[in-house]
Amino acid sequence: MTTELLEVRDLHAGYGKAEVLAGINLRAHAGSVVTVIGPNGAGKSTLLNAIMGLLPARGHLFYDGVDLAREALETRVMRGIALVPERRELFASMPVEDNLVLGAYRRFRRRERTWRDELDNVYALFPRLRERRAQLAGTLSGGERQMLAIGRALMGKPKLLLLDEPSLGLAPLIVRDIFEVIGRLRATGVTILLVEQNARAALEVADYGYVLETGAITLQGPARGLADDARIVESYLGARRENPGDAQPHTPR
Repeated sequence: MTTELLEVRDLHAGYGKAEVLAGINLRAHAGSVVTVIGPNGAGKSTLLNAIMGLLPARGHLFYDGVDLAREALETRVMRGIALVPERRELFASMPVEDNLVLGAYRRFRRRERTWRDELDNVYALFPRLRERRAQLAGTLSGGERQMLAIGRALMGKPKLLLLDEPSLGLAPLIVRDIFEVIGRLRATGVTILLVEQNARAALEVADYGYVLETGAITLQGPARGLADDARIVESYLGARRENPGDAQPHTPR
């Protein structure tokens, strides 16, 4: 039996007087990977920022049975929601391991004595980070910075992980590695809400998908079904099937 970890009801959000999201409804079952795909400017990043509490929003945000719509960003973090933003936002002048340790702040605040043990799990997922643990984050490659951003979020052992365009600007082989990790994370029980420009890769790793266009959900369903839907193929996937590490689809973000 599946249980819902996240339920978004009638969510409205935007910037100033400009409303970007107009009544979004979305659900994510515990332990699942849910993806949101759509064109540039559809509001995908706005959706993640609103869920995280970085933007003012109207509507309801039920997380683990509690409506967090009126709760501050700090409360959402302490409850186990983590965002990996599109820009990664690392501390460039600090070593890799220090960046990771900062990701465990929530657990440190809760006085969890085993918070440092999560380093081994992150290094197991991303062996390259172990090799570069003393290297300054600002000197890493784009792929390594994305690994570090995800690893830092995982240090807090989140229940809900929000990923904003994890493949953006990365080489195909690195994209493949990132999506392999996303697939492996499902087995750990973490719930992932994935916003992604690479629609093909996103639908291959996800359990369920939503199509967001001009601030509204226009299509949803099991990811496998969406990947075979003629409308999705024509708009986002192109004519042929590719692997997650292959070329990006013609319509980005």
